[in-house]
Amino acid sequence: MVLPYDFATTPYLILDFTRANPDLATLDLTDTQTFSDYVFGKLNAAGAVVGVGGYNEHRDIYRRSPHFQQTAEPREIHLGIDLWAAAGTPVLAPLNGVVHSFQDNNNFGDYGPTIILEHEWQGSPLFSLYGHLSRTSLDGLYEGKRVVAGEKLAEIGPFPENGDWPPHLHFQLMRDMQGRKGDFPGVCSLAERDAYLAICPNPALLLKIPGL
Repeated sequence: MVLPYDFATTPYLILDFTRANPDLATLDLTDTQTFSDYVFGKLNAAGAVVGVGGYNEHRDIYRRSPHFQQTAEPREIHLGIDLWAAAGTPVLAPLNGVVHSFQDNNNFGDYGPTIILEHEWQGSPLFSLYGHLSRTSLDGLYEGKRVVAGEKLAEIGPFPENGDWPPHLHFQLMRDMQGRKGDFPGVCSLAERDAYLAICPNPALLLKIPGL
């Protein structure tokens, strides 16, 4: 559990951000308020508290930011699961662990404030990333700080401080940090897809959300 919801009883909506969603063709994704109104309008219409989904999704929304166009092939494959919920929603540690690293990835369309935890999972190292947090979520952190499963780790941040996205948590798992600190790609190109999916297992392993 990384949000304070029991997905067996909490109404949620799986959101589609691929080209199969016709809404995206006419939506001004560069205007974060418009994008946010769309996301939370969909949740409200469905009577949902939180929106979920996105692992290994070939998305059409990254055209909103040059941050994803800096390589020969644009980055469009999402490597985590997004949990779309109101700014200020608590983010919980899903496992015991320690703070591996943290930083404010302060670019339009980036993670904004980000925390990475290190765990031991089934006898091997496992890292978990939490992106699009509030800036205050980084207060008092230090590398090596111990966290306990279920404790409040952070809060979902508002835009623009969260990387200028509609409020949500990007939750991602990595088997290898590849020497990085405070950041790890959450989106890759089609050519990189297999290599990154081998490093980044499906976060549904921990979230246990029906339908994911």
